[in-house]
Amino acid sequence: MKLSLSWLREYVELPAPIDTAELERKLVDLGIEVESVVDQGATIKGGLVVGRVLEIEELTGFKKPIRFCKVDVGNPDAQEIVCGARNFAVGDLVVVILPGGELPGGFHIAARKTYGHTSNGMICSAAELGLGDDHDGIVVLPPSSAAPGTDARPLIGLDDIVLDVEITPDRGYEMSVRGLARELSHAYSAAYTDPGVSDTSDISLGAAFPVAVDDTVGCDRFSARVVRGIDPSVPSPDVIKRRLTTAGIRSISLAVDITNYVMLELGQPMHVFDLNLLRGGLTVRRAHPGEKLTTLDGVARVLDAEDMVITDDSGPISLAAVMGGETSEYQPTTVDVLLEAAHWDPVMVGRTARRHKLFSEAAKRWERGVDPQLTLVALARAVDLLTTYAGGTPDEHVLDIDHVKGPAPVLLPTDLPTRRIGVPYSVDEITELLGKIGCHVTGVEPLEVTPPSWRPDLVAPVDLVEEVARLGGFDAIPSLLPPARGGGGLTARQAQRRTVGRAMAESGYVEVLSYPFVSPGAADALALPEDDARRSAVKLTNPLSEQEPLLRTTLLPPLLATLKRNLGRGERDLALYELGTVFQPHLTTTAPPVLGVDHGPSPEDWANANAIVPSQPWHLAVALTGDVSPAGWWGPGRPATWSDAIEAARTALSAAGLDPSRITVQAADLAPWHPGRCAAILVDDAIIGHAGELHPAVLSNLELPKRTCAMELDLDAVPAKPVTQAPQISTFPPALIDVALVVPAATPAATVEAALVKGAGELLESVHLFDVYESAQVGEGLKSLAYKLTFRAPDRTLKVEEAVAARDAAVSEAATRTGATLRGA
Repeated sequence: MKLSLSWLREYVELPAPIDTAELERKLVDLGIEVESVVDQGATIKGGLVVGRVLEIEELTGFKKPIRFCKVDVGNPDAQEIVCGARNFAVGDLVVVILPGGELPGGFHIAARKTYGHTSNGMICSAAELGLGDDHDGIVVLPPSSAAPGTDARPLIGLDDIVLDVEITPDRGYEMSVRGLARELSHAYSAAYTDPGVSDTSDISLGAAFPVAVDDTVGCDRFSARVVRGIDPSVPSPDVIKRRLTTAGIRSISLAVDITNYVMLELGQPMHVFDLNLLRGGLTVRRAHPGEKLTTLDGVARVLDAEDMVITDDSGPISLAAVMGGETSEYQPTTVDVLLEAAHWDPVMVGRTARRHKLFSEAAKRWERGVDPQLTLVALARAVDLLTTYAGGTPDEHVLDIDHVKGPAPVLLPTDLPTRRIGVPYSVDEITELLGKIGCHVTGVEPLEVTPPSWRPDLVAPVDLVEEVARLGGFDAIPSLLPPARGGGGLTARQAQRRTVGRAMAESGYVEVLSYPFVSPGAADALALPEDDARRSAVKLTNPLSEQEPLLRTTLLPPLLATLKRNLGRGERDLALYELGTVFQPHLTTTAPPVLGVDHGPSPEDWANANAIVPSQPWHLAVALTGDVSPAGWWGPGRPATWSDAIEAARTALSAAGLDPSRITVQAADLAPWHPGRCAAILVDDAIIGHAGELHPAVLSNLELPKRTCAMELDLDAVPAKPVTQAPQISTFPPALIDVALVVPAATPAATVEAALVKGAGELLESVHLFDVYESAQVGEGLKSLAYKLTFRAPDRTLKVEEAVAARDAAVSEAATRTGATLRGA
């Protein structure tokens, strides 16, 4: 919003001259965002003087009328200037910029040859001076306003300072001269005259015009007054036009300009109707669905049932608080007017403006909040201006339908500002600071603070604390961080998930974050059986995308989609992982409970509401394709296999704090994995996930490369990390024994390993599979598994007999469990 400082000075006693840098700093200290503070006098460089036209010679033979003028600019010799404007005559006073000057926009002025003559300067229009949009005619000053050669800046308002400020949504009162002048009075501790407070006791309230308000929620106050017999030909005064132009509002006609002027001055939007175009009385109501209104911008609009409209017998004539209609628009011949000033619901106005994409100056103020006590003051101001410049007779009665409720008092603990801000404020200081903004403060502890009518944003104690900090000075607040409250840190589960994610990243996997939304066809693409629980997904009522209305029950669909996307961008060797929640609906629940707003939810309400919330366990999933070891001069690469997916599960569980002895891997058959290359991951004999190579049909459905592998674990099913015990380190030498066992080819190596650990007893320190061999020598349907066994005692050096006995016990247990035999035995 732009306003001139001279207008603000009419209501606040600011120092003269004023330092623009200091002015900007003070506004910023009050929490007002300043876009710019422009000294208009500095926007035009060089000589800008008053000139009197002495002679005009009409030049012919050109495509447009051109005049060669001689102008007295206070020099001994007349200034010769070529000009194309036609709205001035000999003897008129005009504004001339002399050679060497510069107009706004970097337009330099020099003596130049044009149209066969030398033009020494320029006679300026309002647009060229940056005072408006009028290019057609030059600025003609009032007769005898100044002598030729006098600086023209003060005469045309270029000796002013223009403030351009950005108003936050909660401070609508600042979108006016009244509000900004009040803020400047705080900044400079200067005397302030409130233009929004005037004596209206002598106003005769009555039916100035028949009006009925059907909806007092959307419009809780409606005031109006009739003025008859104005002169429609009277132009707006220069001061009004100049101030409107500075604010970015186009001058239209005197009556309309006055309503805009009062809006800028007081913050109260108004509307002017042509009284003779109204058909019957007015009704203020909600629009009927499907009603139409052609607004002043010429657009025919279909109205919504939430819109407020002003109607007469012909139907809607105004989209209330946003824009008027064409049928009752002020005309160039209008002599009788109805001036309206009302108070509208800000929520309704904001929604209406967005619905119709009509962000008028009035709507901007209404949705931020307007003082409901301004309507009569604004009418009195507008009527006074209108009758002063255009004559006319105001009706003796003023309509005022008032259903406004006063602001509710707010209870403010006296120690709250100090606790929140960190600066000691006494009760007297708090009372004084809040009194500056118009609050009425009573009570002792807590203080009872009644906000003024122009501050609808003050509804809670913290709002008042903000005002205390703002008016007390942000620079008085120490730049110290408040003491941090003690916290419990991460929970055990949070720490576990973080550790697992770090372990996956350290193992070469790249983390991805996916939206949890999937399409209805995701389950079919994974070839899930019809009775698979993962097919039962929560459907969103209002999804971000109609193509993905379901919440995922497995991490694989979005993870594999990310894998495919990266393959399409030229990547070939990929190892991705994701940590996230899946959503498992409770199929036994039905409709959610309907909760009211008149009371808080009861324990039963909470239970019923939570019953429909799906379970949301945390899962870990990985996907691999391409080479896990790259090829190079050192040799060929190694492609990712199902064993890498299983190893990812082991890595994750190890990072989660599980002892390897608690982890078991078994052959399994579960979609979307290949039935012959799928493993179930067990912890303490409970299945918590699966890993392996994806089924070829699934790879075909998803257009992924052959041998793509994946793994998914339910991290919430992983037991909590036990207390870590310090290991006992033996200083005695180990006994190393290798064994090769022949087992059926379908026997998992993990089963054989578990049997060896069980049979070897406490002397076994570690077991490691180092070779898998299949050939005709071993036997049809058999394979050889070679293990490195390490035996060590904590208190002595093992004898050969002890190590061999432990080895034999391990082989015996493996033989009992899996039918293993020593190779070569």
